[in-house]
Amino acid sequence: MKSRYLSFIFIYFFVNQAVFAQVGKDTLLKSGDLALSFAKTVMATYPDSIVVKKFVQHLLQDKQGNDPNKRPASWNYEEAVILKAFERLWQFTGDKVYFDYTKKIVDHFINEDGTIRTYELNDYNSDQITGGLQLITLFQATKEVKYRKAIELLRRQITWQPRTKSGGFWHKHKYPYQMWLDCMYMFNVFYAEYCHHFNTPQYFDDVALQFILLDKHAKNPQTGLLYHGWDESKNQLWANPLTGQSPEVWSRSMGWYTMALVEIVEIFPKNHPKRPQLLKILKNLAVALSNYQDAESGTWYQIMDKANWKGNYMEASGSAMFVYALSKGVRLGFLDKKYLAVAQKGFDGILKNFIDIDSKGFIHIHKSCSGAGLGGTPYRAGDFDYYINEPIRSDDLKTIAPFIHAALEMERINYKSKIKIRQM
Repeated sequence: MKSRYLSFIFIYFFVNQAVFAQVGKDTLLKSGDLALSFAKTVMATYPDSIVVKKFVQHLLQDKQGNDPNKRPASWNYEEAVILKAFERLWQFTGDKVYFDYTKKIVDHFINEDGTIRTYELNDYNSDQITGGLQLITLFQATKEVKYRKAIELLRRQITWQPRTKSGGFWHKHKYPYQMWLDCMYMFNVFYAEYCHHFNTPQYFDDVALQFILLDKHAKNPQTGLLYHGWDESKNQLWANPLTGQSPEVWSRSMGWYTMALVEIVEIFPKNHPKRPQLLKILKNLAVALSNYQDAESGTWYQIMDKANWKGNYMEASGSAMFVYALSKGVRLGFLDKKYLAVAQKGFDGILKNFIDIDSKGFIHIHKSCSGAGLGGTPYRAGDFDYYINEPIRSDDLKTIAPFIHAALEMERINYKSKIKIRQM
């Protein structure tokens, strides 16, 4: 296996530029080359600190000017998800450059006493838990005490996180009685990893409960798709007064939920009584994703079940998340092999519709929704018009990360695409 990894790195550094120089011709594009190329783009764009520079680029795309002080650096899920992809690259290639990059970024925030700069436990914000995934990796690799202390700080938040009456975690303290699909990745993947690595299997019941509650309360039984949020109290203006569900099926929220489920089932105790239920949820999701994949492009729409509505568009982040979850689900034996064809079609669709190469040889991905939420101030109605009018970004970290995961899954099966990538 080690020789394979070294060969993989050799191919990237010495063949990569030649491959991209012929993007106008028919060529077989190696998935692994694409994953490494996106890592190269990220490291070139943010050589020192992701969290400081990313917002300058994105503020311009979000039409908020170019003042980085409008979005100060913070401990947040966006850098966490891209660094999780770098962790996978490190594991896949054996190249320590990806580990070192991750450590440098994380160390901007972790103090020697384990406190986390900009983190506020009392906010009970699930978005601030995601970085714990890097802390676990760094602690295992270095045994530095500061990482373990920071891990326990985040675990303390989980202990005291407000819950619905049925036991579901509130997405944030300021969103009472609300469960969002996003929280399944932001919160529960770390929760499950903690249980797995620190020998607390008794809490896997609690991890499973979160998915089961949303499958019960947020799912449309006719489509099998899940709405972005569920308000147990049914008091929110966006909530259906009968079901508590939000109005629309947002692709990225479905992506977070599906990715989280695959990653958690992978480490879930095989003899746990709730594991079959989680696998059933995953299999039902695969059916729904297959049914709502765009037949022509292979990708998925921003609002998944309203493809023909004016203003709806094919969206990159959700599409990458679905390709990753489906391909990994097949590889691990959780899903029927027929879903690999769905994933491959989606992967090709991403290359054809969202990706191009600039004149300097850097790879870019476009058509990602900048972000979306429910309620809050200013108020977000969660209706169709709201989602399709959110700013659209290029090179969004929430898209690059799942694409790297998806490309590595394609590399594992030696899949080569014949799709041409556009040159800018």
